[in-house]
Amino acid sequence: MAEASVKTLETRTDVSTPAAVDAAPPPQTRADLLTRLRAPRRPRIWFEILLIAVSYWTYSLIRNAVPEQKAVALANADFLWRLEQALGIAVEKTVNHTVNSVTWLVVGMNYYYATLHFVVTLGVLAWIYRRHPGRYAPTRLVLFATTGVALVGYYFYPLAPPRLMETENFIDTVLVHHTWGSMASGNLKNMSNQYAAMPSMHIGWSLWCGLTIWAVATVPWARVLGLLYPTATLVVIVATANHFWLDAVGGMICLAFGYTVSRAWYGDMPHRLPRHPLHTGPHPATAALANRFRGQRT
Repeated sequence: MAEASVKTLETRTDVSTPAAVDAAPPPQTRADLLTRLRAPRRPRIWFEILLIAVSYWTYSLIRNAVPEQKAVALANADFLWRLEQALGIAVEKTVNHTVNSVTWLVVGMNYYYATLHFVVTLGVLAWIYRRHPGRYAPTRLVLFATTGVALVGYYFYPLAPPRLMETENFIDTVLVHHTWGSMASGNLKNMSNQYAAMPSMHIGWSLWCGLTIWAVATVPWARVLGLLYPTATLVVIVATANHFWLDAVGGMICLAFGYTVSRAWYGDMPHRLPRHPLHTGPHPATAALANRFRGQRT
């Protein structure tokens, strides 16, 4: 009789053991969910294409919707030009006139200004997406935050580019050499806000490209080209009279803000994060909803 009781007790113990193993895991805390949300994830190509297209459309819409305050923009340009003269860096006019005297060079710079700004930026995004997917989202956030804060500058500090200054003898190289590419010159001037020169996103984006390539690339010549690209862009924006030196400084400040935002969200600089995403499962929000649904069914 005693042996039967012991066997019965053992059987009950064995039956109850799986129930303990199958017990539901403790619910995620808010800190755990935030950590998973901040973890870089493998990007999805369709989502990225849609996001980039919508973001650039929104950026262009807002930038061009900023009121064109011609008088204020010209006054700001005069002030900036006088400030550069006081600092001893006002050589934009000399560069502009010197480059304009070499036709093949200035025409090449006009096309450089019009095309590489977009081509190289998209190329670097595609490269990071393909070769460094774990660093893609943080790197993209730098670019988006940089561009977003630039809109604040366009709104609060309208600035005419040097080529539109009425009291100076800057040369609009696009008009003089009849090349296409400037949305603020010729027949396209009514499609773009001509007084959104501060900060320079040609510098913000090109420096983002250069620093990204320098930090991530392993081939020495690629890293050197990465640094040469924003340097060449700086010369081009000045030689074509589209920006002052200080506009470039504004672009650098915006880029610094972009890196600060990305580092605050992801916990480190983009190039220091793992090359491949550590988490490849479903999105945390989707997983939380799925777990809640399972709990309701059981």
